[in-house]
Amino acid sequence: MVDLDTIKELVVESSAKIVLVVLDGLGGLPLEPDGPDTLPEDVMYRGGGTTELETARTPNLDSLAARSSLGLATLVAPGLTPGSGPGHLALFGYDPLQWLIGRGVLEALGIGFDLHDSDVAARGNFCTIDAHGLVTDRRAGRIATELNVELCRQLGAIQVSGAQVLVEPVKEHRFVVVFRGEGLSDQLSETDPQQLGVPPKPVQVLAPTAAPTARLVNDFLAQARHVLAAHYPANMVLLRGFAKHPNLPTFKQLYGLHPACIAAYPMYKGLAKLVGMDILPVPARDEAHGPTIAEEFATLAANWQRYDFFFLHVKQTDSAGEDGDFARKVRVIEEVDRHIPELLALNPDVVVVTGDHSTPALLQMHSWHPVPYLLYSRYCRPDGIAEFGERACARGSLGNFAAAHGLRLMLANALRLTKYGA
Repeated sequence: MVDLDTIKELVVESSAKIVLVVLDGLGGLPLEPDGPDTLPEDVMYRGGGTTELETARTPNLDSLAARSSLGLATLVAPGLTPGSGPGHLALFGYDPLQWLIGRGVLEALGIGFDLHDSDVAARGNFCTIDAHGLVTDRRAGRIATELNVELCRQLGAIQVSGAQVLVEPVKEHRFVVVFRGEGLSDQLSETDPQQLGVPPKPVQVLAPTAAPTARLVNDFLAQARHVLAAHYPANMVLLRGFAKHPNLPTFKQLYGLHPACIAAYPMYKGLAKLVGMDILPVPARDEAHGPTIAEEFATLAANWQRYDFFFLHVKQTDSAGEDGDFARKVRVIEEVDRHIPELLALNPDVVVVTGDHSTPALLQMHSWHPVPYLLYSRYCRPDGIAEFGERACARGSLGNFAAAHGLRLMLANALRLTKYGA
């Protein structure tokens, strides 16, 4: 892995514009070997065991693929299933094994929370437990955000010895809890068992100095269960990603870029803010459901002259995969494809279309599979493969490569890196 200081020394000024389009959870698996007979009529399964991306009708991405270099990107390491944080850090050029950032910090920054250096933040899910205390739904049926706000208000009244408890709603079932006090540690295990039919886990210490913090967090969890007991289906909480604010070098410091983020979900805004991106507001006609894909692409066009790097994030592919909805994931990919001409009309110098991990509808969760990766520029060597899909990308000239190398490829194709060595 080339270190960031080396890249920093090679960066040169350029007026080139780079666009990174991330379809969250893009990679998939075939629904069944010979094709399903139960999909809606508007989803035309190609047969032969095609994935969601291969099933989707994507004439614009296929046309762009024919003029691009293709490959498969491994986000963390072969066989390791990436979380969204490590996956995006890799796409931004950071080694995710070196820069491990807890989800709590990303969620907190994403909603604009004023995170102090000594704070410990965690990402929370409202969940459903049965009479035996076993998890039956890790997302509490994706409750309405309005109910989330009220439940966070009640949780925010909990008091524990040794820290102030701050609880802020995010969206649907997601919230942030921040423990504020002196001498707190983020070396804590998660309480989410990541499966159904088992109880939430108690917080365990990952370092001896974390014992006092673990006790106060477990106290919070016990009180939360009592507070939420009558609020089925959101009658318990799961906590993940305990973390403090890291010291991460920014895009401006490393790459000389003036970057912007276009995203609907707070966690991705938090990650983008962490690496120094401006967060662009996306006007949404329906505030309750958030910005549409069309509104995200419109925001890109409206701000085109202000920035030289754009990160455009599409969440709906991942949500469909986690719900096991193969057909819905196909439709989301097709919707993104319809907006590709709008992107190309802006005449970007470099375009990358990829994912931060795979979320096959077959598995209903993140997976370890490499993600399709498309790199377009005037200076790339086109593979001439007129299809954007897992098997097509496996034949591409980029091969199966570490996703953290991708940012350097973007910079090189934007003529933003000078020669290394004499």
